[in-house]
Amino acid sequence: MNLLEVFRQSIDSIRANKLRSSLTLLAISVGVFAIISANTAVLVLDTYFKDTMSLMGGDVITVSKFPAIQMGPTDWDRYRNRQDITIAQMETLQDMTREATGIGPNRQYRTTRVSFGDLETEPNIGIRGANEHYLDNNAYTIEEGRNFLPEDIDYARPIAIIGADVASALFEQETPIGKTIRIEGRPYTVIGTTEAKGNVFGSTLDRFVVIPYTNLAGIYGRNQNIGIQVRAGSVDRVAATIDELTGILRAIRKVDPAAESDFEITTNESLSGVFDQFTGMLYLIGFIIGGVVLLGAGIGVMNIMLVSVTERTREIGIRKAVGATKKAITSQFLLESIALCQIGGVIGILAGAALGNAAALWLESGIVIPWSSAVGGVIGMTIVGVLFGVYPAWKAAQLDPIESLRYE
Repeated sequence: MNLLEVFRQSIDSIRANKLRSSLTLLAISVGVFAIISANTAVLVLDTYFKDTMSLMGGDVITVSKFPAIQMGPTDWDRYRNRQDITIAQMETLQDMTREATGIGPNRQYRTTRVSFGDLETEPNIGIRGANEHYLDNNAYTIEEGRNFLPEDIDYARPIAIIGADVASALFEQETPIGKTIRIEGRPYTVIGTTEAKGNVFGSTLDRFVVIPYTNLAGIYGRNQNIGIQVRAGSVDRVAATIDELTGILRAIRKVDPAAESDFEITTNESLSGVFDQFTGMLYLIGFIIGGVVLLGAGIGVMNIMLVSVTERTREIGIRKAVGATKKAITSQFLLESIALCQIGGVIGILAGAALGNAAALWLESGIVIPWSSAVGGVIGMTIVGVLFGVYPAWKAAQLDPIESLRYE
């Protein structure tokens, strides 16, 4: 008996028992759907995360008081009790380091409104203090105007570089360069605008104003906690730069030699490691949910095949009477079980891939096709079909042909 004939008989069996078969197919589809949708969503997130991280150079290092990302239970009191990272410490680091370049602060002082003439933004514009290295460290490109100069920082000039969202909100009909905006009543001259970078996880990257940190330090104080961004120069020098930063910062912050460092150093690689833990949990959850559902679906497959054997007892007797062997009967029912699982599996794969890629549309990322998961789903459904179809197939093969012919 060829596979096409077996598939046709499986469809006929499903049609003959629509409700029972539909419920079994639904259970199979849901199980495969849970696994495939989770895998597809993880692939989308992984692709999106890597694309986002690639915007920032692989040699960028961030020093902060708190962890950039923390998974699981966290003792936040331990981090809150650390001393702040201050501007003075950053400036001392600039003087002492030999490996690091592009050292600058990364501090958002306020989230507020920005106004120009009669126009005003929503109160959601991040006011950041930085120096001439900020744009390069965060992969921003000047679209119009210029970047900060070292003398702008030295003299704490009241100037600003604005993000694309701020420029479009306040200067839709004119150039912003040379115009004076006001932030909390203080005037700042716009010297540059940045190219739009879009959104990350639904949050825009272009809603900000960057001002020389020396100017904001004169307003808000020099002792507020900041982050420090550093460039190693190349990916190969990241490890050496981290070692040097750790030693210098421990000395600056007077950390006891026996104590652990009271600051966090983060790179793209370390962020990727934390993200991999998160995606691993998603994979695990998807497999557990899908596995439980597939177990129930497998039992349903066994049940429908046992009922099929009972309903087709006379057919089995006729086949045996004309010479069908036990092997042929076993193969027929085993292949029907596999075909039934594959039908449900294909439905689950298509639905899971579609839902998983809904995340790609939301994130405005590329569509992914989970080929490995799809192939794994086909193989998995074959295994489920064999495991839960072997007993009904064996039972069909053991039927006595004479008794089967008498069955009504």
